[in-house]
Parts: sequence; C-alpha cells; structure tokens
Amino acid sequence: MTISNEYDLIRLKEIGRIVSNTLKAMGAAVEPGMTTAELDAIGRGLLEQEGARPGPELCYRFPGATCISVNEEIAHGIPGGRRIERGDLINIDVSAEKDGIFADTGASFAVLPAAAVIERLCRDGRRAMWTGIRQVGAGRPLARIGYAIGEFARKNRYTLVQNLASHGVGHSLHEEPKEIATWSDPSEHRMMNDGLVFTIEPFLSIGADWAKDGDDPWTLFSDPLAPTVQYEHTVVATRNGPLVVTLPN
Repeated sequence: MTISNEYDLIRLKEIGRIVSNTLKAMGAAVEPGMTTAELDAIGRGLLEQEGARPGPELCYRFPGATCISVNEEIAHGIPGGRRIERGDLINIDVSAEKDGIFADTGASFAVLPAAAVIERLCRDGRRAMWTGIRQVGAGRPLARIGYAIGEFARKNRYTLVQNLASHGVGHSLHEEPKEIATWSDPSEHRMMNDGLVFTIEPFLSIGADWAKDGDDPWTLFSDPLAPTVQYEHTVVATRNGPLVVTLPN
C-alpha cells in the first residue's frame, strides 16, 4: 500500500489505533494462571468492540483472534489452554482490518518476576525495533533498516532470526514489499517510495538464528532454542521520515 490521499491515511491511522490499543490492553491483562485463550478473548472483544476483524483469522483461518507465543514459541502461537506462569516470556501479535485497511503490531512481555537477562532482552528488543524505524523515509534504501538493526544486535551480542521478516501491509495483511530483512542483507536494493506502508519487526534473540516449525501448522520455535523477542510497528515512509501509525492513545 502507498498512501496517496488523506482518506487512506485516516483509515490506516484508525486501524493502527485499534490494534495498538488492543495490544496495550492485552499486555496489561497478562497475569500468572490465566490461559492464552482467555488472553486472546480479551483481544477479540476489544477488536470487535471497535468494528475491526482479526487479521490472521480473516486472511488465513488462523484458530484465534491474536497470535500468543510463550517462551520457546516465538511466533504464530495458537491461543489455547496453556496457562501463563511467573517468569514466562509472552509475545502478543495483533493485526486487524477495518474499512478495508489492515495494520499490524506486536510486543513481548516478561511475566514478573522475570530473570534480569529476559528483562534486558525485552528492553533491547524494543530498542532494536526503534533503531530500524529511525531509518525509514521516502527515497531511502530499504536495506538501511536491516543494516542498522544488524549492527545494533552485533554490538549488544544478540542474534537475529533471519527467516522471519518485515512486510508490506495495508490493503492486505501481507503484501508488497515482501521479505524486508531486519538483518544485514547485501542483496536488498529496493527503495522506500513516499507513502509506502510496511512493518518493522525484528526478532532479537540470545542465540537463535532461525524459526522452525512445530507440531501444529502454525506455531514457530526458535532454532536453536533460545529466548527471543519480537516488537513490531506499522509505519509509513514520508519525506519527513517515519510515521508510526500503531502507537496507543
């Protein structure tokens, strides 16, 4: 999607507000003893209250309104009977559609009391995402995003999962430009045009390089197994830099 008029931008900001507020509320609701299905129900209710439809369910028949991944799971976790425990690392990914426009956001949460290394990983995962966001702007190379995040990871002695990438979003949940690396990729030569809408979502890890399939058709695990976080915003490339549309208000 490329924003070409004010109406498109208004609709994008609206669904961006909805998914970001939903993510914030779900993160605040996380507590030991609740199931991931109960947490997902909170997200579904908030989305439906705003007239939005859950993206994974709508586009891919995913068995849940949101993706909730716990500990060894790093993406596309199916909400269910698993109970959240103290010290768990939870990733929540919220995407939805309203009035024909999609937005996508996500964050990881350490359930207290958490190990210091996990709290630091969460802090640095968010920093890695913003390092990438600061590279966004019309006329700039997409490769700048991956180079900046890759350098951040290297300096802070982290790894990046290199088969889960950022992507275009807007008219559909996943669209062009596809496979936007959040790691250094010398083969990336595309440019950000004015108004381009896409996500930035690095998977920062203490040792994992890849995501691998699990026993069900959806859940992905770190490979090798290691604590991994994901933080995600939907952004618009403008002549004045990045416009983040998934900030809660």
